[in-house]
Amino acid sequence: MELTGSDSSMNSSKKLTACFFLCFCISIYLPAQQSPTSTQPQPAQSQEQKISPKEAEDLFHDIDNILQFASKDTGLPIKHEVKKQLSTRDQVVAYLEKNMSEDKDAQRLKRSELVLKKFGLLPHDFDLQKFLVTLLREQVAGYYDPKTKTVNLLDWIGADQQRPVMAHELTHALQDQSFGLEKWMKAGDTDIDDIKQPKSSDLERDEVAEARQAVVEGQAMVVLVDYMLDATGQSILESPQIADALKQSMLLGTDDSPAFKNAPIFLKEELTFPYRYGLDFEINLLKDKGKERAFAGVFANPPTTSRQIMEPATYLSGEHIDPVNLPDFNEDFKNYERFDMGAMGEFDVAILVDQYAGTEISHEVYPHWRGGYYYSALPKSDKSAPLALLYFSRWSDPDAAEEFAAIYARSLEQRYQRVEQTIDNPNSKIPQLKTLKTINGTHTWQTEDGAVVISVQRDKVLVTESFDQATTDRLRQELLDQKLPTKWPSGIISIRLNIPPSQRNLVSS
Repeated sequence: MELTGSDSSMNSSKKLTACFFLCFCISIYLPAQQSPTSTQPQPAQSQEQKISPKEAEDLFHDIDNILQFASKDTGLPIKHEVKKQLSTRDQVVAYLEKNMSEDKDAQRLKRSELVLKKFGLLPHDFDLQKFLVTLLREQVAGYYDPKTKTVNLLDWIGADQQRPVMAHELTHALQDQSFGLEKWMKAGDTDIDDIKQPKSSDLERDEVAEARQAVVEGQAMVVLVDYMLDATGQSILESPQIADALKQSMLLGTDDSPAFKNAPIFLKEELTFPYRYGLDFEINLLKDKGKERAFAGVFANPPTTSRQIMEPATYLSGEHIDPVNLPDFNEDFKNYERFDMGAMGEFDVAILVDQYAGTEISHEVYPHWRGGYYYSALPKSDKSAPLALLYFSRWSDPDAAEEFAAIYARSLEQRYQRVEQTIDNPNSKIPQLKTLKTINGTHTWQTEDGAVVISVQRDKVLVTESFDQATTDRLRQELLDQKLPTKWPSGIISIRLNIPPSQRNLVSS
């Protein structure tokens, strides 16, 4: 396959759900969003059931009451009536497909598959766009369109099941009336692919859209849960177990949602990120700062990174993370054509570790993230060559860097068919990648797509895949400040295996 152009973009965790937000604001339809007394959705029948005209009329009538509830719950004023319409499934799918074909982020997303597959986040034969259309056809439960200022009800979902969803979508309408959702979402969101020589400040803005979407969806999830609990006289703050159950159910899927249930881990995590972590973020703001700060206040002073969403204390404290080192893109990659680049934020790290080491380890590792980015390119001399990848990350301390590097190394056997360690000293060979717990120094493996080099120095990890040796050498000198010998060894500097500390041997090449 020949791939060209510098406008294609993975920006995996920044652009995937953001592109759908710019089309419309959706509610993912999951059982946990139903109230304890409501009827659970039934598996799709060959003859799809439709709500009756009387049910539709009652639902339209209830919208004004639900809007009043959402306004009281958020403190956001009702500035004008919200337009509403009843849509069929075919109309919704046509709308999705039209927006996916026209929206810039969706078009970039379509070209992002190769980078996602390079990281091993999608199977090599996966059709991302086809999957997303199928998924949204299956999952959408209602949507607010900020372009037409219309909330759309769906004629194939029972009226009782749609009322909590309307609380969610009408919250978006209130956000839009006060702050202009499309304009607010796009503010400060820089497309790195349009910048020839990106700076650290450009990377720092690469997660703005993702963080803002988590605010928008997190607020709407709070109102949804509060609406469900209203009859009991409680709210989400008095019933944290409801939020926990809701977040858990979002990742599981149900038998009547096979596309989501069988989706790769990356897609499950990515598509639910603004709902799950956004909900937690808003709950924390409600507890610590109150309603005004949690709703209108956060629009005036929004978070800018996935780290601030995942760890609200970093947002509330105003934590500052120093910018990471960048290479000289023009000089270092003069023999390559840029394909894509972007920030690798805390949430990206969480997904990688979740996929290759499990959720429990992921929750232990990702808080130690302190910055990172990826850069992918194709050789100018051979556009059909494997995509080359640079991934640089910084961590809270050397131990965290060594642990992450080992997890990344273990992923190689899952991502490549052939993985052979290149060593100068046979005694320094890693017996089994799957037993590796930490590594430091420099390590090289040969794969069917070329060399993979992992270098760890203090709190930094540099990974290059499919780049030539000279480019990798320059990157190590520039990003890790390493002075390389005329011929530097490609074996292991040191390793620690999965054995008791008292029996660990430090092996030097």
